[in-house]
Amino acid sequence: MRLLNTFVVLLARALNLAIFARILLSWMPVDKGNRLVRIVYEITEPMLGPIRRVVPTLGGLDLSPMIAIILIQVAERALIMILQTVA
Repeated sequence: MRLLNTFVVLLARALNLAIFARILLSWMPVDKGNRLVRIVYEITEPMLGPIRRVVPTLGGLDLSPMIAIILIQVAERALIMILQTVA
């Protein structure tokens, strides 16, 4: 079970890091065809796209990354609690 806990924590951190990278990339003029940029977008868009469709932007401010990070943290804690009760 410890291995599963570690996997959940590392996956959550990796997703949060990818979302943070996407936030930083959105502030810079980058080539969308760049391989690293495409990888970050491919990792984050499945999470951010549905949130973006539900939550409107506020004055041009996209809140979907912040909401996604919160949801990832909630899911991480819930999964760890479930894993601890099963063990």
